Amino acid sequence: MGSHAAPHHDRRVLVMSASLLLLASGLLGLPRADGAPAAADACHGTGTRLPRGDCGPFWQVLAEDFNGDRVPLGSFSDCEHQVDTSGAYCGGLKGEYRDNWWAYPTGWPDTANSRGRDVVGVYHPEDTVSVGPAADGDGRMTVRMWRPADGGPVHAAAVVPRAVMQMKYGKYSARIKVTKLAPGYKSAWLHYGGGCEMDHPEGEWTGALMAFHHPCGGGEQGSYEGSDDWTEWHTVSTEWTPGRVRFFVDGRETGQDTRSVPDRPLSWVLQNESALEGPGAAPGSSAQLDITWVAAYAYDWK
Repeated sequence: MGSHAAPHHDRRVLVMSASLLLLASGLLGLPRADGAPAAADACHGTGTRLPRGDCGPFWQVLAEDFNGDRVPLGSFSDCEHQVDTSGAYCGGLKGEYRDNWWAYPTGWPDTANSRGRDVVGVYHPEDTVSVGPAADGDGRMTVRMWRPADGGPVHAAAVVPRAVMQMKYGKYSARIKVTKLAPGYKSAWLHYGGGCEMDHPEGEWTGALMAFHHPCGGGEQGSYEGSDDWTEWHTVSTEWTPGRVRFFVDGRETGQDTRSVPDRPLSWVLQNESALEGPGAAPGSSAQLDITWVAAYAYDWK
């Protein structure tokens, strides 16, 4: 068209058509005409910063960027209080972190113990989980799992945001990256209970970042690949609403399911443990996951 202006009525048609296209792209998750990815999640965002505020039917109840007090190794200890309830807490934590976080207590076995694996893990939040600034000053929760040099069990970690323990429905998001990679370590962040399970993200850190839905009462699982590389920064989100669960990576929907979706309160467990597939962790090895922010939302409370 060069510098020639379109007639007035043509401009209105073009503007209306472009608006409809953008609306359709946002609703359907289609790529935008300018090449940018269309945001498909309820917050309509593909940014890297901690989101703040409500979005769609979701009311934000947790927004943590880990830029506050440091939490050194050893603080996630004495976590045997009122376990697996909304009143659970770790006696070694102080202030807001004690109010906002819990962890599976030291000595609990990880999933590999029930799978016949040669290398299994035991939860040790006191020597795997810490909070503090990275080299660039960015506040992070660090999960550094490791296996003793003598070949004992992997020291694993499962941390739980208390604000959304035993909550029905919601939106759950985090920005994560595996900053040190080694075979034998994985994540399975999940909601489970009563024969129901939703896992996102899940996978061995040397493999693909996946999401899974195990319908309540059994049935074929739904599995959805979100990324092939844990060592890049990704924003992962799960949106759980009545009759539907949707999974997102970097604002893009990677899968959804409507079969026997949970309709009971469940807790969000940021579970990190020894691998269930492939080689086990080598003696003396370690691997690390960094979390730069976590956000969680209740559903339709307003």
